[in-house]
Amino acid sequence: MPIRPALISLCALAGLTLSAMAAEPPEITLIPAPSLDWIETAEGVAFAALEGDRFTGPYRAMVRLPAGVASPLHVKSANMFGVMIEGEMIHITEGQDADTAIRVGAGSFYKVPKGLPHISACVSDVPCIAYLYQDGAFDFLPVAQ
Repeated sequence: MPIRPALISLCALAGLTLSAMAAEPPEITLIPAPSLDWIETAEGVAFAALEGDRFTGPYRAMVRLPAGVASPLHVKSANMFGVMIEGEMIHITEGQDADTAIRVGAGSFYKVPKGLPHISACVSDVPCIAYLYQDGAFDFLPVAQ
């Protein structure tokens, strides 16, 4: 028995209707600052996840560094992009003078390319808070000096 075009159209329309009913409508994501779930590392740096899992792939998160903290020279396997919310930071390459480094404060943008040995430091008297995006999983690979 041949399948009639009207029956095929009816089945296709029913499938589209069921798909549309099952799909979740897009929603706005709102996370008030007091609702951020900060997880602190042994070094005192804290991360609050926004999207993705920072250990498995690209992610977005808030990061908070204690005032005065400086990382050792290290590289990352993914590009890191940040927008400062509070405090002042420097990001310098090996051999660059921290005293003459450009400070980035609230509203400033920074990018640290993957594979570039660098030091990141919170140089303000208050903790540094930034919005972070990395296009791959988070890592911290120390570089021997």
